[in-house]
Amino acid sequence: MTQKRYKLGLHWFRHDLRTIDNQALLELSQQAQQVVAVYVFDPSGLSENKFGCKHLGEHRHTFIDQSLVDLQTALSALNIPLLLLSGEPISVVSTLISTLEIECISIESHYGFNETKQVQAIESKFDDLPIIKANSHYLLEHEQLPFELEQMPNVFSPFRRKVEKRLQIRRPASTIEVCISPANIDPQILSLFDAYKPNRTSSDNHYSGGQSGALERINNYFFESDNIARYKETRNGLDGWDFSSRFSAFLANGNISPALIVDRLHEYEARRTKNDSTYWMFFELLWREFFHLQSNKQGKLFFDYGGIQHAEPSNKHDIERFERWKNGTTGYQIVDACMRQLNNTGFMSNRGRQLVASCFVHELALDWRYGAAYFEEMLIDFDVASNYGNWQYLAGVGSDPRGHRQFNLQKQTEIYDPNKRFINAWL
Repeated sequence: MTQKRYKLGLHWFRHDLRTIDNQALLELSQQAQQVVAVYVFDPSGLSENKFGCKHLGEHRHTFIDQSLVDLQTALSALNIPLLLLSGEPISVVSTLISTLEIECISIESHYGFNETKQVQAIESKFDDLPIIKANSHYLLEHEQLPFELEQMPNVFSPFRRKVEKRLQIRRPASTIEVCISPANIDPQILSLFDAYKPNRTSSDNHYSGGQSGALERINNYFFESDNIARYKETRNGLDGWDFSSRFSAFLANGNISPALIVDRLHEYEARRTKNDSTYWMFFELLWREFFHLQSNKQGKLFFDYGGIQHAEPSNKHDIERFERWKNGTTGYQIVDACMRQLNNTGFMSNRGRQLVASCFVHELALDWRYGAAYFEEMLIDFDVASNYGNWQYLAGVGSDPRGHRQFNLQKQTEIYDPNKRFINAWL
């Protein structure tokens, strides 16, 4: 058995609320004699930003609380205590490192602008502290990319051609072995922090956040129902539970990794069937990968009004029109139904997101950043790269060579809700 180098290690959970295929946590458990974990709830996410929206709304807040309860159970089986704390994350983690005399820290990499700054801040405060970083939040082995990040294509199709057949997909990490229980943490040390209590654990939108819920959903969608075999035909649905995978919320909050999904997908293809639908699941995960790499490349431009194209949109903010869009009272029935679905459940289909964003930018002529900010607050599956990448795409300032894609809302209704079943359900 390899001699462990560190007495006490700390894993900082952020968007990786799981123990299965958590490469950073695995490596820390292999190098530290004892492991303690922390999740820091940042209360600033409940305050309104300059767009009049919050970073964290009720639906995702509930999903995260459910995930934390599930995570505590999984970690307890590994003898890893999870500290749930509240406050400014860099300050809390820095104090924890100092007071517990942490000898090594592990963090799952995340290309988000703020997430990257957090890691840089810890590195600058503790320049001698070993930091284990891993990329199990992503699908591909990014150190093997066939281009430097600066030369990465800004359009999906050439990106896919460069990586799909050439690049190795990550293999899920090994199972974490049970750790030695660390000594009880001095209550005086814990008194330095504000505790966070995950109280929002019940919801009526079918979601149950957490690793166990994610694994159950994969097993149901793949092996129990065979719905994956029809995914390409059903994915443009608007309502219901089984027309799409509903994996996005589990992915965004780190209950499951994309590599594990693909691993189970390949198992399904070997045992059941391999067709256009099973490929399309992989195709959608490549889109996710593309937007995350783009967010890493573009930095602040991912949130800029002119987008990565440095364009000059003519749209302007109008409070009254923005409120009507948010409340589902625009008069465009398909849009209003989708927005009311979002407000009530925290979910909106991929087709619905395209339609309401197109209406927002074209029919209502509003600043796309306000729409993106509202999605950030309301969506259970908010993912910074996919959200802002897709909004820029629809606004004509992002990774779309055609630019300004406008949907005919009447025609879209006739195609995807011809009997107005969805519209009548929500309006």
